[in-house]
Order: sequence, then C-alpha cells, then structure tokens
Amino acid sequence: MKKFLATVLFAAATLTGFSAQAGAIDDAVKAGTLRVGMDPTYMPFEMTNKRGEIIGFEVDLLKAMAKAMGVKLELVSTGYDGIIPALLTNKFDMIGSGMTLTQERNLRLNFSDPFIVVGQTLLIRKDLEGKIKTYKDLNDPQYRITSKIGTTGEMVAKKLISKAKYNGFDNEQEAVLDVVNGKADAFIYDAPYNVVAVNKAGAGKLVYLDEPFTYEPLAFGLKKGDYDSINWINNWLQQIRHDGTYDRLHAKWFKSSAWLKDME
Repeated sequence: MKKFLATVLFAAATLTGFSAQAGAIDDAVKAGTLRVGMDPTYMPFEMTNKRGEIIGFEVDLLKAMAKAMGVKLELVSTGYDGIIPALLTNKFDMIGSGMTLTQERNLRLNFSDPFIVVGQTLLIRKDLEGKIKTYKDLNDPQYRITSKIGTTGEMVAKKLISKAKYNGFDNEQEAVLDVVNGKADAFIYDAPYNVVAVNKAGAGKLVYLDEPFTYEPLAFGLKKGDYDSINWINNWLQQIRHDGTYDRLHAKWFKSSAWLKDME
C-alpha cells in the first residue's frame, strides 16, 4: 500500500510540475549569480559610461533585484536583434533591456509586470518644424525615417509610417546622427531616450515632438512557462513600488541630469 501511495504521489507531482526544472530565479539563487541579457545603448535605461561601465535606470533596478535575491548581477552585453534567441539558448537567465511587452514577443516569452510605460516619439530635422506635427505627416514617400533595428521603433515605423522610406541602424546613436546629418528626416524611438538625445546628440539640428503616439509597457523577459520566476519578480516589483526604492531610482534617472556627466 505504501509503495502504491508513493507511486501515486510521484505521478501527481509530475503532472503538476513539481518535477520540472527550476526556473531562472531558482537557478540564479543556486548559482549565486543572476545573468541578464542587455543591449547597453538605451538612455537612460542601460548605457555605457566613459569608464566602460554599464549604468542606467534598469541597471539599478536589476542591481536591487539581485540584492533582494542575495546573488551577484552579471550583465551579458547582447545585440538587441539577437537577444531573444540568446535567452532561448541559455546565454543568460532573463532579458532586461528596455523591452516592450508586445503580443508578438509574448508568443515567444513570458513577461513580468511592466516596470514602466513609455511611448514612441519623434526627433525631426529642425527645418521641418511646423511642417511635421505628428507621425501621420511623415507617412509620405517624400520622407526618410529611421530607428534601431529590432525595436518597436522600427515596428511602428513600418506599420504606421509605411509610405515613408525606412532605413534602420544597429544602434540608436547612428540612427540619430543620420537625421542630424540630413540623410533622414525623422528618428522614431521611445520618449525617455529622445528627451535626452535631442540635446546630447542633436547638435541644435533636431526638434523633439514629445507627444507619445503608442502605448509601450517595458518588462523583464523570461522563457515560456517560467511562472515561479514571474511570480517572484512581480512580488518584488510591488515591494519596491511601496518601500521607496522605485521612486528613488526613478528620480535619479528621470528627474536629474547629473548622470550625463558620466557619459562621453
């Protein structure tokens, strides 16, 4: 009877997933390190300062997450267009790279609750000020637009501004410079990046149209089926939103420009 009962309990555990492999958070705790895939080119979320260090709002969130787990944080620099395949082939434990939670991506990944909501905005050539008032004005074959390859900026450009000529770049800086140099008419990207880039890289040649025209929740990405890790991260996000941690970090990166002195 005892042997029969043990067999039944084992079968039940298998069916309910208790025998499944541990999730990313459990694995990181056992290994003592949380490995996060990141493309450090997205101001002010993740970027490389003049000393070669990766800094930013999302980086600080991940440091706080790793501290709460009692582990070290390892940032794995990864090109954005290959970041999902890299996660799926175990190059790191999760994605923390300013990733918008889209339905298309959600078919391939599980996502945490959003840690911030942003929207797409425009940087346009200064001589187009007054002529281009919204993204709809750019939807014409006479205009050339740009963004970063593999991002929602590129998706939005191709979907909502499909009549314009599009040319994407591997990083944000190159795309912005294409507009500064007059080779493109507009750069489409997230508001937090554009509000910094208009002054840092704009060289007085850009105008920032600051009204977001999309809704984009940013979240941490994990492998499909890793619900234990999602549960832990979501509970942690609730904690930091109520204990002052989130507000302190948000103010550091979005209400102050002191961090710009660390950039090249």
